[in-house]
Amino acid sequence: MNNREELHNLFYYTYNEDYIEAPLTAVQLLWVNLIMDTLGALALATEPPSDELMKRAPSGRNGKFISNVMWRNIFGQSLYQLIVIWYLQREEKNLLQLSGLESDLVLNTLIFNSLVFCQGILKNYVFVAVLTCTVLFQIIIIEFLGSFANTTPLSLQQWFLSVFVGFLSMPVAAAVKMIPIGSN
Repeated sequence: MNNREELHNLFYYTYNEDYIEAPLTAVQLLWVNLIMDTLGALALATEPPSDELMKRAPSGRNGKFISNVMWRNIFGQSLYQLIVIWYLQREEKNLLQLSGLESDLVLNTLIFNSLVFCQGILKNYVFVAVLTCTVLFQIIIIEFLGSFANTTPLSLQQWFLSVFVGFLSMPVAAAVKMIPIGSN
């Protein structure tokens, strides 16, 4: 079986069992997008340029906007998050012994919470302050805004699991950075 067939099977069998509801709602996707945009903007705006960067020649109109290092990091984190979503959708009900009418809502809340915590931390104090606010808002969304955000309160074990899964993205990022890349 080649990679294309494996990718097809992954998506086909993940999303083609009669009808599977999407794990994230529009409000949840907007929240994750807001976090990613805010953190990305802060990373660009608050990190001072290094001397090496300031001495480098401009790349010109035909220069690549996304470098090979960026592509490697994007693909590494995307693959990790895809595997997390796939695994949680397939096995989490059994792993946490979820059953009953609320089991799908609890599962989708765990997926949403895990993805929010996959956003990582930098040493920049403004970035950490925004992440702290994000965590506080995430607690409010999960615990108190269930009908608006289509979430349900999580148990302490479920909170630990989703935060743990999210923070696993940091060692994944470190491992991905060890993958050698070409200069092109």
